[in-house]
Amino acid sequence: MSEFDQAVALGGDADLRTAVLGEGWLIGGAINGGLLMALGARAMTEAVTAAGGGADALAFSAYFLSASQPGPVQLTPEVLRVGRALSTAGVSLSQDGHERVRMLGTVGDLGAMSEPVNRQQPAPALPDPDQCIPLSMGPPEIVSTIKIIDRLDARLDPATAGFGMGQPSGEGELRGWIRFADGREPDALALPCLLDAFPPVAFDLGVLGWAPTIEFSGHLRARPAPGWLRIRLTTTNVSGGLLEEDCVIWDSTDRVVAQSRQLAGIRMPSGPVA
Repeated sequence: MSEFDQAVALGGDADLRTAVLGEGWLIGGAINGGLLMALGARAMTEAVTAAGGGADALAFSAYFLSASQPGPVQLTPEVLRVGRALSTAGVSLSQDGHERVRMLGTVGDLGAMSEPVNRQQPAPALPDPDQCIPLSMGPPEIVSTIKIIDRLDARLDPATAGFGMGQPSGEGELRGWIRFADGREPDALALPCLLDAFPPVAFDLGVLGWAPTIEFSGHLRARPAPGWLRIRLTTTNVSGGLLEEDCVIWDSTDRVVAQSRQLAGIRMPSGPVA
């Protein structure tokens, strides 16, 4: 079993699911939000499937109420509506008596709702993965605090990796390649995690500190084909200590398979940002 599948394994019963968060998914002092969203999406979809609905999270929103730590967690799913094509569910993830994440999602059949493709954002041109920069080669003071780096094979386009040499572009864009380090192929369950697994786009603004997520909205568009995923993060508005981060993921066929927008905190130097 892959490291990711172990991390999102659920126990318990239909009303109260359980999981164990491992230290390998830490970013600084908190568990990666993407992993938590994958757990929440799994709990929601399994609850909807048991009620006669679909099996894929098509859209979800997550609010992060407090930081999660390694150890046991409890997930309480709630099916709000079961429809013929689309259903709605929610889930609360708690730890040590404190709610950590609250999610709401739309569940359906991703295979039935991914065709035809009438319009999509083109995949960015990237150097081959072996010509890109592994995240493990980043600044040691950053890499040493991000345990999740060992779970992923993530590589930055050199054109957007200037922050690692103290020369961020200031354009608010990161792009590159991503996959699981142990060879696990991407699927719909993995996409909520991978949408929040790349470095924060704030790095390209010269801000290398933590950018905590306040709200995260994700859309899954298709089941990914095997192979590398292309990923692009951008931001266009930074004010009041907040920025939006838009993410798009393409599979090995250049199909858009997932996209997201999150509102995150950021500690910018005073003055305007280019």
